[in-house]
Amino acid sequence: MKRIVLATHNRDKATEFQQIFADLSVSVETLDDYPNVGPIEEDAETLEGNALKKAREVYRLTGVPSLADDTGLEIGYLNDAPGVFSSRYAGAGATYADNVRKLLRDMRGVPPRRRGARFRCVLAFVPATGAVELTEGICAGTILEQPRGDRGFGYDPIFLPLGHPMTYAEMDSTLKNSVSHRAQAAQAMKVILSKY
Repeated sequence: MKRIVLATHNRDKATEFQQIFADLSVSVETLDDYPNVGPIEEDAETLEGNALKKAREVYRLTGVPSLADDTGLEIGYLNDAPGVFSSRYAGAGATYADNVRKLLRDMRGVPPRRRGARFRCVLAFVPATGAVELTEGICAGTILEQPRGDRGFGYDPIFLPLGHPMTYAEMDSTLKNSVSHRAQAAQAMKVILSKY
């Protein structure tokens, strides 16, 4: 079985990828399996830049083909913020709940027609050949005024995908993994991983 390293310590994210890649003959490891890999600063100005930086650095340090993502919640009313700062919107060390609270404060009083948003995920894969592969997934939706649901993570309780009656946090993992931005990027990446 081939191995890839998912460039994250985020167990929620790792679980989603492991479920999506379950039918591939690929063993998905995480940075928890490589304690020698320290923090990698996400200082690029784009999701693509951060994903590429992480994948290249993890491959350099482990010698194992590496897959990294960067995901951003982009809200038109906030000029596409929080974007690349989504995981640290409320500051360094912010929890999921901290970020959600800050976003709801920033969107307080904004009418429904101006609450449009999209989740965007960029995946970067660096195989042993050194070639780089990128995929992207986008899911449009709306930011709710109050959280709904207790599944998922991050902004899931306040993100309602277009055409769905449930937030990401109300969906079971099978449904979320069929519609989410990360699932779209991962499905495109599955085609690439099946050939390497």
